Amino acid sequence: MFNLNVTIDDNSGFCFGVVYAIEMAEDILNEDGKLYCLGDIVHNDEEVKRLQDKGLQIINHEDLKGIHNEKVLIRAHGEPASTYELALKNNIELIDASCPVVLKLQNRIKNSFDKKENIYIYGKHGHAEIIGLLAQTSNEATVFQDINELIPVDELPKKLTLYSQTTKSTKNFYDIKQTLENAGIEVNANDTICRQVSNRDIELRTFATKFDKIIFVAGTKSSNGKVLYNVCKETNQNTFFISNVSEIDKNWFSGNETVGVCGATSTPMWLMEEVKSVLEGL
Repeated sequence: MFNLNVTIDDNSGFCFGVVYAIEMAEDILNEDGKLYCLGDIVHNDEEVKRLQDKGLQIINHEDLKGIHNEKVLIRAHGEPASTYELALKNNIELIDASCPVVLKLQNRIKNSFDKKENIYIYGKHGHAEIIGLLAQTSNEATVFQDINELIPVDELPKKLTLYSQTTKSTKNFYDIKQTLENAGIEVNANDTICRQVSNRDIELRTFATKFDKIIFVAGTKSSNGKVLYNVCKETNQNTFFISNVSEIDKNWFSGNETVGVCGATSTPMWLMEEVKSVLEGL
């Protein structure tokens, strides 16, 4: 046996928006035994499978058109107004688990659009949250993942309003703002990043320094997971990414090492505890 000393990061695991959505889903599944969910309730295959075993059925927007007289969960990422309109038409009872941080951001962007501001959104192309944000602007806002997408900056408006997807890096957001201002652009910056998510960056850097090895647990679809894994890897080169316990490799370890287990805002605590148990048994 390797006799590993394993510790789980207390700050890792579901953010409050995901906790809220899953609790709502479980309440209805316990009562009805069935619930539709528009898109993966969380970007973690293991947690999705657990809920599917309870009766959760994942659907997409095309599927939604053919559903009538049913309950459908809207996940934390939020939805555009067109989803609510279709639900009304099809007599669908929406179980709205949209994160309040996302809803507030949607409203702010809608207000900016109504004022005819030039809106730029720092976020991931095609992400569910971004789709909902874009819809507030009739898809007229500019979305960019990297400042390089805005080059040459001298072709940008001389005055613009800057927003961010709620889960992006605070540092990157302010770096982008500074770059635009250095180019002579007047930037109305709206810091709409969720601090519960953005603070994970700082917390993980501290956590990753304390152990010989780090096991980072996240779903392969999780954008937040990719970002936070890289944060750990930058801090501790002996960081390994897994999405479930079957991916643990004994060759990563030697005897009597300390191991930290951490994860994304979409990683369930039960999965990290399972990882800890397997590591302690090596």
